[in-house]
Amino acid sequence: MVARMQKLLVVLMFMIAGASQATAQQDTAAAPKYGWIHSLVGSLTFTQVAFTDWAQGGENALAWALGADGKSTNEQERTSWSNTYKFGFGQTRLGDQGIRKTDDRIDLETMLTYKIGDKFNPYAAATLKTQFAKGYKYDAAGGSIPVSKFFDPAYLTQSAGVVYQPAAEFKTRLGMALREIITSEFPGYYADNPETIEIEKSRVNGGLESVTEFAWKLDENVGFSSKLELFSAFNKMDEVIMRSDNVLSAKVSKYITVLLNVQLLNEKNISPKTQVKETLAIGLSYSFL
Repeated sequence: MVARMQKLLVVLMFMIAGASQATAQQDTAAAPKYGWIHSLVGSLTFTQVAFTDWAQGGENALAWALGADGKSTNEQERTSWSNTYKFGFGQTRLGDQGIRKTDDRIDLETMLTYKIGDKFNPYAAATLKTQFAKGYKYDAAGGSIPVSKFFDPAYLTQSAGVVYQPAAEFKTRLGMALREIITSEFPGYYADNPETIEIEKSRVNGGLESVTEFAWKLDENVGFSSKLELFSAFNKMDEVIMRSDNVLSAKVSKYITVLLNVQLLNEKNISPKTQVKETLAIGLSYSFL
């Protein structure tokens, strides 16, 4: 699966590079703008279903989700400093099962690029991924087992290498990286090495990292964005850790947006199968910046 996605990204890279040549020539004529540029978009979705003497059956349901996506970029003549931050949290209640978490996300990234060429430039980056609240696994009887909480696990990655950006809508980077997993109460699920007697609460691996981002405006009110993160440790080059985040958004009106989000995670240390999370939501969206 990872190999297919890599081939697809290579094809997309060459297609976008060729299509962006004319646009790049036009952009060079425009005067560059330096300084900070900020953007912040918040979203809120809410779903409620209630039954009273409903002959066909059904269960009451209540669900809500809150999200915020932001970006702060400082463009200068020789450097570009980009910071992105994504937050999400949601809960649902179905019948008498109690409240369960449906979304929980803290995703921060900072990247400094030194401009030496038009398309290829060196960079240094750092990312943090964790969550706000406790997470549980549920069995068929409704029992719950805690498996995660705030900063448990937390994924820290520092990398440096070369970024290739042929167009504003597409960029990909490849570099040396240091990836760290931090845990406290739940090391067995994420950081512990089963081959050792000791229980490790953190894991550090050096390796190669590739991050590819693509944003495409399909229509005036429809956009698609995709981010693919690949990491391979030096001691296990045959195993590739893959994270993919894909969002299709359609703005119905000034404040109402429909979102389809598909996340993929493939990490054998956590699960032998590719984890998939799909979210389809309609709700309020507001641009603060």
